[in-house]
Amino acid sequence: MAGEYVLAIDQGTTGTTVLIFDREGRIVGRAYSEFTQHYPRPGWVEHDPNEIWDVSMRVVGEALGDAKVSARQLAAIGITNQRETTVMWDRRTGEPVANAIVWQDRRTAGTCDRLKDEGLEETFRQKTGLVIDAYFSGTKVKWFLDNVAGLRERAGRGEIAFGTIDSWLVYRLTGGRAHITDYSNASRTLMYNIYDLRWDEEILRILGVPAEVLPEVKPSSHVYGETDPGSFFQASVPVAGIAGDQQAALFGQAAYERGLAKNTYGTGSFVLMNTGNEAVPSKEGLLTTIAWGIGEEPVEYALEGAIFITGAAVQWLRDGLGIIRSAAETEALAKSVRSNDGVYFVPALVGLGAPHWDSYARGTIVGITRGTTKAHLARAALESMCYQTLDVVRAMERDSGIELKELRADGGAVANSFLMQFQSDILGVPVEVPEITETTALGSAYLAGLATGFWESREELDARWRLSRRYEPAMEDAERERLHRMWLRAVERSRGWEREEDQEVTG
Repeated sequence: MAGEYVLAIDQGTTGTTVLIFDREGRIVGRAYSEFTQHYPRPGWVEHDPNEIWDVSMRVVGEALGDAKVSARQLAAIGITNQRETTVMWDRRTGEPVANAIVWQDRRTAGTCDRLKDEGLEETFRQKTGLVIDAYFSGTKVKWFLDNVAGLRERAGRGEIAFGTIDSWLVYRLTGGRAHITDYSNASRTLMYNIYDLRWDEEILRILGVPAEVLPEVKPSSHVYGETDPGSFFQASVPVAGIAGDQQAALFGQAAYERGLAKNTYGTGSFVLMNTGNEAVPSKEGLLTTIAWGIGEEPVEYALEGAIFITGAAVQWLRDGLGIIRSAAETEALAKSVRSNDGVYFVPALVGLGAPHWDSYARGTIVGITRGTTKAHLARAALESMCYQTLDVVRAMERDSGIELKELRADGGAVANSFLMQFQSDILGVPVEVPEITETTALGSAYLAGLATGFWESREELDARWRLSRRYEPAMEDAERERLHRMWLRAVERSRGWEREEDQEVTG
């Protein structure tokens, strides 16, 4: 079989990482670059799709150079992506109609309120497994159609394509020949029926989205097409694996059995539990989502708790407040104080996700005294990641009836030993960190490799998962419950803030 390596494009919220893996699953080349975040109005977050493409291709070139391999030596390309970020482009020219609307963007919160007021929440949940929230792609597509001049008419004529970032990259990689997405990304659009595995006509009608703009939905491990040599380093390489970043991380963590769960600590954090071929409806504010589809096998599902802001809270300490120079400083700062001294930071900077789902919540720091220092704020930011994870895990256990035995952790923040130990303490279960923590890229590489025969089976991949460090809980139950109770009090104070800001405060 041609090709000695698999290349993974991990297109994230703040940057693009490219990793190159050999047949043993080892990283032989890597590169990374940030790209521009646009904030045109409060609550709005945008990316330039052309910049994402340009940065991604530059980073691919740098990773190939780092590995000292040519594009012709690649057996396959896998893509994993920030999921709900929405792009619409002209099918003929390939030019975006406007900047992409990022998953964090809250401009469609009012539209979501109106849909809820019309009593449609259960309709959406029963079909898509999701809650009605500005997080997802569907209302973003509606916003484009309603607000970009002439776009609705052009979309109805079949001139416009919609896609999440995976679709955009595949379209560009294949020279415009493939307009596709995979099951995992489709399941995040608020328009895809995860039970019937089709775009839902009733929901499209409610949102006013013409079917002509939608990509074809394919399995997550599947050959979608080959790269256009003119666009991809003079090489024709199969594009063969796609999964949204969190589903890819679950796959890269070898969480192939029902009940296995992982948390990825990135800009946000995302807890996913594999529920097998059964889609478990949530009564606890979680999402029921498609984990992946492998070739012709039945799709597999997951429960997910999407936490909007975790690592981004540390970025805010660095960039917004200027109290740290790098994220790595937070570990020593957090360890320099014996406790949080009653300081809690609810990082609802773009509202609250699972299991609270409050678009109008705003970031809140409580418990500040004259003795509060930047060390307390750093510790509170790290602890907030763990409390939010605990909220999601407890909801997940209630929904699924499965008691979590351990949590597999990945993402850049796992290098922070204070964070990982506190996560184990507050959960009361071990936290396991694998040797390869870039599991989003690894998962997409595995999916691409399976589709092209580079790797034989999931059993082979499971055998490659190796433990780097295991954190054991050391906190008393009473202390765990006390800290969590105080956290929930702080969460209540953050809720509904924007909606109530102009109302008279009464005692």
